[in-house]
Amino acid sequence: MYAVIVKRLPLIALYLSLTLTASAQQKSALTFDLASIHQNNSGTGPGSDPDESNIPLGPGNVYTPTGGQLNLRNIDFLQFVSFAYRMNPAQQDALHDMLPSWAKDARFDLRARTDKTDVTKDELRLMMRSLLADRFGLAVHYEDRTISVFSMQFIKPGTLGPQLRVHPGNSCSTDFKGQDDTAAAPDGYPNVCGGTLLMKGSTGERLRIGGRDMALNTIASSMPAWGDLGRPVVNDTGSTGNYDFRIEFLAPRVTATGQSDLQGPTFREALSQQLGLKLESQKKAVPILVLDHLDHLSDN
Repeated sequence: MYAVIVKRLPLIALYLSLTLTASAQQKSALTFDLASIHQNNSGTGPGSDPDESNIPLGPGNVYTPTGGQLNLRNIDFLQFVSFAYRMNPAQQDALHDMLPSWAKDARFDLRARTDKTDVTKDELRLMMRSLLADRFGLAVHYEDRTISVFSMQFIKPGTLGPQLRVHPGNSCSTDFKGQDDTAAAPDGYPNVCGGTLLMKGSTGERLRIGGRDMALNTIASSMPAWGDLGRPVVNDTGSTGNYDFRIEFLAPRVTATGQSDLQGPTFREALSQQLGLKLESQKKAVPILVLDHLDHLSDN
């Protein structure tokens, strides 16, 4: 399933803000009842042995219950950590630079189970943290670093663009099971809540992205990959509510070709015209996940 993007690739990345909620962090450590991790030596990457997961690894809430199973194949170490800590791309880039070469190159298969058959996605994240600490000796901490960012603001304070609306508050499913990943509901927004979807664009050169019941922090932190912006986006709208949105624009790889016959807005034009938002260059202190310790995989 690629509707909720789980990779650190220059296509669409999904990530919520920075960590699990404080209440979740205060829970006693959760662990899997059974877990096995092995290095995948089938090839140098996902091309020869496709990477798979039985749940979306992105930081959104989209999640099809699995009865307590977590099965991942041909996943790189950074994806493990990114899932466990709900990392954004700036954090991923920073941690990637800290990793030893073996951790950057190796890929792994994971089979894990918890007897808690109604386990939530956030509980699986906490179990993954415990597993990484146990099998890799992973130790990390957060620290603020001042970096260049884009500040996301309303063009007119409190005024939403035509394709950004306050979520009406009705309940909707976060379960993708049986859904067409690229299809939209009759109102043009995704069929499910809690995740960002890559939907079918009106032309082959355009990307159409949408989300339902999403925090603006989540939308902001997703933008660097959508528009190939090269720096994080921070939500400075002052809004803490949840929204539905849809945006369509020429894919950055297309606009980079400089073709004069292409029709459609760039990402930043679409952001303004469709969502009523703008980006301003600033420097801000943002939390970065810092690597303290990491070992080679221990015996299972």
